[in-house]
Parts: sequence; C-alpha cells; structure tokens
Amino acid sequence: MNPSFVLTLSCPDRSGIVHAVSGFLLERGGNILEAAQFGDVHTGLFFMRVQFELTQADPRTERIEADFAAVGQAFDMRWRIVESSRRLPTILMVSKLGHCLNDLLFRHRSGLLPLDIRAIVSNHRDFYQMAASYNIAFHHIPVTAETKPEAEARLLDIVRSERIELVVLARYMQVLSPELCRQLEGRAINIHHSFLPSFKGARPYQQAHDRGVKLIGATAHYVTTDLDEGPIIEQDVARVDHTMDVARVTAMGRDVESVVLARAITWHAEHRVLLNGTKTVVFR
Repeated sequence: MNPSFVLTLSCPDRSGIVHAVSGFLLERGGNILEAAQFGDVHTGLFFMRVQFELTQADPRTERIEADFAAVGQAFDMRWRIVESSRRLPTILMVSKLGHCLNDLLFRHRSGLLPLDIRAIVSNHRDFYQMAASYNIAFHHIPVTAETKPEAEARLLDIVRSERIELVVLARYMQVLSPELCRQLEGRAINIHHSFLPSFKGARPYQQAHDRGVKLIGATAHYVTTDLDEGPIIEQDVARVDHTMDVARVTAMGRDVESVVLARAITWHAEHRVLLNGTKTVVFR
C-alpha cells in the first residue's frame, strides 16, 4: 500500500497555485485522493488541502518537505505536509462534568478518533477510575488562585514530556492564563455552551430554561487569550420547548456539546482546519 500524506497551505491568492501543487505531485508520481480549496475575497488569501499518495518518489515526509520548500517560497505559503495515518499525541482535560470526556474516550476506543491520547489531566479526582479503565495516565493537578502558576507549569511539563500536539478542554472549568494560551496557540480546543455571553456563570441551562429559550447549542473553538472568543471550528443546536424541564434541556445540551467537540477534534486531527485570522476554513 502506497503511503498517504496531507498537504495544507494558505497564501496570498494568485493564479498558478493549484497548477504548481498538482504539477509538483505529478512529477513525483503523486496520486491525489482528495482536494479542496477556497479563495477568501475579503482577505485575499487562498487555502488548500490535498490528500495524496506517492507511487514513485522517496516517501519520507522530510524528503517531500525539502522538495516542496521551493514551491512554498515561490507563492509565500504557510504550508505543512504530514502523514495521513499519523495520530496526534493528545491530552484531554476535564473538571467535574464528564460527558465530553466519556464520549471522546468511547469514540477513541471504537476507532473513531484519529488521536493518540496520552494523558487525562484534571483539577479533581472524579475521573481517575475512568482513565484507568481505558489504560490512560491520569494526572491530578489541583488549581487555586495561589497555585495556578505552579499548576500550569506542571501541565506544560506533561505537554513537553509527552510531545503533545493537541490539548482538548473537555469541560475543563479553569481559565487558562494568557501565557499558557499563547504557548498552546493553535493546538488547544475548547467546548462551551452557545448561550455565551447571554448566560454566563453557574447553571447556564437553568438560566436558559428560566428565559424560555427555543434553541440550545454548543461551540468548539481554538483557545486564545480572549476568553471563549477564539476562532470557531464547529457549532450545532437543538430545539427545545416549554414542555421540557431543566434536566431534559441540560441532557440535550450536553449531547450537543459532546458531538460538536468530537467533530472539531476529528477535523483538526485530519488537518481539515486552517486559520484565517479570527476565523477558520474547515474542509469537511
């Protein structure tokens, strides 16, 4: 079976980009398996994702990268080439609500998430048994206002030692410091209910129920120094009505959160998400 790779790129939009990429692959016996592109008329940027296999050339990633560098430089590209089969080393972070964690672990065991989950980190001990049942390392890192710098330093030690490339905040209810957000830029994904900013604080589903909302939902986004305002990867909603009590609304909301987070993580891990300023381009 021929090795498969994914090329992602963004650059100023101009003629000849697709021709240059396809020509590069053709010269090396490349066979395009999937391709998507988008030109943003507002920013003047061009985005592209190509999944391809090689039948003739040296299949090592570093060799392909070295060869493609000239193309990237000619078009002022931000680009990356990765092996399609490679699973991202990942940490899952959680506090006391485990619905997203449980969903992700089950999907991972079922072969539905292209991740290499190397650790679960929590500021509580509630889910250490769940982690053990999946044979995943569990790190309890308590956080208080006084110990926050030390706690984040411990987290970064794990990120570095495990060579983590993706940090998932699966209902981790601690605000990350601006410095930590900067260190994890582009590789940390958070999930929150889409009531923000209307229903901030405790018991958002209770607040929404009290206001008689008709739609609830969830948003998955990249973590930035602006709380809950990072580039959005995925969103979804569910319709509710006056017959539903708070428990049912909460259960529906948590289901939506789990699905939205799983989609966002999958697309990120498959290199389908490209940053476009404060937005994203998602080649689903």
